[in-house]
Amino acid sequence: MKLILAIIKDVDSEVVTHALTDALFRVTRIASTGGFLRKGATTLLIGVEDEQLEAALEILRNTTTVVPGEKRLTLFVMNVARFEQV
Repeated sequence: MKLILAIIKDVDSEVVTHALTDALFRVTRIASTGGFLRKGATTLLIGVEDEQLEAALEILRNTTTVVPGEKRLTLFVMNVARFEQV
């Protein structure tokens, strides 16, 4: 299992979240601020099985707004040692 931590622009958060949930990915959305883009950002936490990783990353890449000269997406993919829902 993998955990995708995606930092995106606030303006993309609705479209990206809907695209992921339409594809049956579970998403936790967190409002965040910081140095990234020096504007409002949203952090998404997405837990996926290993075989779903590329599909989720493709959705993230295809649904974020491209603005020349700006980063549109920062991704971290981490291995999950344990997952529980209680």
